[in-house]
Amino acid sequence: MPYKKKYLPLILGFAIAAGIFIGGKLNFSDSPDRLFTKNSKKDKLNRLIDYIDYDYVDDINTDSIVDVTVNGILENLDPHSVYIPKEDMQSVAENMKGDFVGIGVSFYPYRDSIAVIRALEGGPSAKAGIKGGDRIIMADGDTLFGNRLNDTDLLKKLKGPLSSKVHLKVFRKGEPKLLNFTVKRSTIPLKSVDAAYMLTNKLGYIKINRFAESTYREFKTGLDGLLDLGASEIALDLRDNPGGFLGIAEQIVDEFLEDGKLILLIKNKRGSVEKSYATSKGDFENGKLFVLINENSASASEIVAGALQDNDKGTIVGRRSYGKGLVQREMDLGDGSAVRLTVSRYYTPTGRSIQRPYKKGHKDYFDEYSERMDSGELIDPDKMKVADSLKYRTPKGKIVYGGGGIIPDVFVPIDNGMQNETLTYLLRRGFIGYFVFEMLDEDRKLYDGISRQEFVDAFEVSEAMVYAFQDYLNRRSESKITFVAYHDEVKQYIKATLADQLYGNGALEEVLNQHDIMVEEVIALSKGK
Repeated sequence: MPYKKKYLPLILGFAIAAGIFIGGKLNFSDSPDRLFTKNSKKDKLNRLIDYIDYDYVDDINTDSIVDVTVNGILENLDPHSVYIPKEDMQSVAENMKGDFVGIGVSFYPYRDSIAVIRALEGGPSAKAGIKGGDRIIMADGDTLFGNRLNDTDLLKKLKGPLSSKVHLKVFRKGEPKLLNFTVKRSTIPLKSVDAAYMLTNKLGYIKINRFAESTYREFKTGLDGLLDLGASEIALDLRDNPGGFLGIAEQIVDEFLEDGKLILLIKNKRGSVEKSYATSKGDFENGKLFVLINENSASASEIVAGALQDNDKGTIVGRRSYGKGLVQREMDLGDGSAVRLTVSRYYTPTGRSIQRPYKKGHKDYFDEYSERMDSGELIDPDKMKVADSLKYRTPKGKIVYGGGGIIPDVFVPIDNGMQNETLTYLLRRGFIGYFVFEMLDEDRKLYDGISRQEFVDAFEVSEAMVYAFQDYLNRRSESKITFVAYHDEVKQYIKATLADQLYGNGALEEVLNQHDIMVEEVIALSKGK
């Protein structure tokens, strides 16, 4: 799907859920044979599984029993220690690595075929001549249409070894015969920097959606490009960013902090403390900085915001962040699966932990978004609960708090227009994306002469287009959906989705930011209002 699911209350997935291991006695200074020596607790579990495997009256998949056992153990640890089954490891690894080997198309498994939304700019499919709206019918003689193929099967047929070739047959509307393409697979980036562009003639904007292996390189490319365009101020958007690699967050902070400034502290169960400091290599140590956060900014996002806030660098804008101050390490379990186990806690430079409590259980922990909404905290900062016992002061005397997220310097309430249940449902179910694709599919040539910037600045979604979307919902949805109260917001999302499917490369964010109250607040702060 082309969207970033922007306004869903996240349960933050694997990127912020961290870690697992079957036992609480692990000591990383021990040798491997010491760690796995026999003991009665481990023998007990092994023996039970053997009894079930060999003697139980019915055939049982003991692998599934092990999975249930592992997850059951983790339920008694923290909420971010998690098990990654072997069937999920490849997608998890690709997401965090930041790339994969493929043919370079954004597509929908639409109806009974693969419908190309857009061939990624500079990718192998674009070079071969594949276009948005094409249907990929066959790959190396295997059919890719019909109702029996799921997303996993389709991806397997399109992925392959680096530099290998795949022969595709493609249906293109208006062509009398199937078209033949030979595409050489290459490394395709999974972008973690959604957008980097100028908001004003001096204020640059960078949106990071996660902290993967490739994120710092993408960020640095975006930052350098903005500096070349004359940016003297930067808005770093970390909203809805669930985190990722701690080291990548440190590299990004280093671009903003002066040499020798403390970035964070990490403490493990034995009391060992590691400190990370900024170096002299930063390219934006003297510029004006704004950091955008919200209730779904977690983990590595909070490391960035906390390090900058505690060093009196920049202005944190938005709402209280998620509150995850635990550090995980991924460990191989030997059968293709892995665990991410919480091995330490991190602290911001002033010494505060921003991890919120989880003693009431995982359900209460992950349901806190609803509690924040019900308490009114997302609308009124005075409804936010803080503890005086967790009060800290920055070097310049600013008061900051620990115990549950980064509290912004400038509060911006949630936008109930752009963030509401109706829009969330439409986005989650993909209705807007499919509608836009079908509309483009009728006549893509209507947009051939419109440049990206012309579209972003001047294109207007017609009322007829909005009414057509309502008719589309009436035909496709089992339950009646109306959006009369959010007419303008739906219009904005249709335009943003059109921009994404036509141009990509941050066009969606650029359109949505035109009516984003937090971005508007940052622009006002930049202008001194």
